[in-house]
Amino acid sequence: MADPKGFLTTGREVAETRPVGERVKDWNEVYVPGSLLPIISKQAGRCMDCGIPFCHNGCPLGNLIPEWNDYAYREDWSAASERLHATNNFPEFTGRLCPAPCESACVLGINQPAVTIKNVEVSIIDKAWDSGDVTPQPPERLSGKTVAVIGSGPAGLAAAQQLTRAGHTVAVFERADRIGGLLRYGIPEFKMEKSHINRRIEQMRAEGTKFRTEVEIGKDIDAAKLRRRYDAVVIAAGATVSRDLPVPGRDLNGVHFAMEYLPLANKVQEGDLTVSPISAEGKHVVVIGGGDTGADCVGTAHRQGAASVTQLEIMPQPGEERNANQPWPTFPMLYKVTSAHEEGGERIYSVSTTHFEGDEDGNVQSLHLIEVEFKDGKLEQKAGTERVIPAQLVTLAMGFTGTDQANGLVQQFGLDLDERGNIARDEDYATNVDGVYVAGDAGRGQSLIVWAIAEGRSAARGVDRFLTGTSALHAPIRPTDRSLMV
Repeated sequence: MADPKGFLTTGREVAETRPVGERVKDWNEVYVPGSLLPIISKQAGRCMDCGIPFCHNGCPLGNLIPEWNDYAYREDWSAASERLHATNNFPEFTGRLCPAPCESACVLGINQPAVTIKNVEVSIIDKAWDSGDVTPQPPERLSGKTVAVIGSGPAGLAAAQQLTRAGHTVAVFERADRIGGLLRYGIPEFKMEKSHINRRIEQMRAEGTKFRTEVEIGKDIDAAKLRRRYDAVVIAAGATVSRDLPVPGRDLNGVHFAMEYLPLANKVQEGDLTVSPISAEGKHVVVIGGGDTGADCVGTAHRQGAASVTQLEIMPQPGEERNANQPWPTFPMLYKVTSAHEEGGERIYSVSTTHFEGDEDGNVQSLHLIEVEFKDGKLEQKAGTERVIPAQLVTLAMGFTGTDQANGLVQQFGLDLDERGNIARDEDYATNVDGVYVAGDAGRGQSLIVWAIAEGRSAARGVDRFLTGTSALHAPIRPTDRSLMV
């Protein structure tokens, strides 16, 4: 174990953020560079060698958290990196973006602040990159089998890396102009700088993975032809269909899906654009949706110089402590103050948008909302609570409803869908089409990055068994596994 008394003598410390006034003027990550390393060994030492480490259950990847905590406490960074990579292909992604269900399941968290598992993770991997411990791992021999992976988000990249290392020749197809999926164009730069994606892609290239950008399967290449060309196919196209808000005024200029707004800001940072065509500068911005994507819109609007930012959520405001019906070690719904919320703006809960109003040129100018409450399990409007707020830019960040079917991919393959509209698969992640597998949100529905990576790893095992009859690849979850919730 780490420090036998660490959890008794050391309090929880987290990464230090840069001052708000400084960070909203740039797009760099919000944390003070290097601020974790001086404190992280003691933080890792708070891991208490509990009899049953429930953090394993909280994390779908099955990360060996107590092991790499112990190595981090002893400052054996090379060994810590090896243990970290044993279950996670991309800890630099999860260490920055994951909401850390492992910390919700930490045994110490029963009566104390949990171990800062996420901070320890990102410290280990950043140290590993700096010290040269992250190197390509090409296969010793090639199998002669070929695999096409559709989509380059975390699920597709994880599947591709696992299958490449197993000796198969893998090509990743991405419809955007750069690799990374929503990691590239859905996550703002201030949450994860894209250099982290770039260097991991270079590692994968050195291992033998091929990448094909600006190729949309279903439009640019017929899906059935792709299946005939490759020995197996992994669909990891995500759940990219945004949930809409069908209210009067939805068609006004200035009302956009979050995934229309956020990628353009990222393209500015990539150097493709000088100014975003959808900018918050000088505008009253309303973000509809209280989740992480909504927070990303809030932080982006701050950096673009919004006049004001208001975030709306239809659900009641969560509490700051666990409810009785969300006991440890479940992942609770808690009130979160992200770095974007620290930077300003207003958050309004228990409200629903009734309609938008525009000017004579068709540009949105205001939003009408009404308070709502749950009665007998139903959401009802509260009479007399209507009000109007200014809105010259509205972003819809209400989640996603499923994988894209408009491009013909589902129809051309002839894929079955489940009752929720996701691509159906069996226990090996295989679809109804021989040799075609599905991983990530396309099969699971909208989920977390750790579940996407876990699905990519697990689907890779299914593909490997299909191609060779056996597999030594790690499969952390089944398609039917879900988060530990009540």
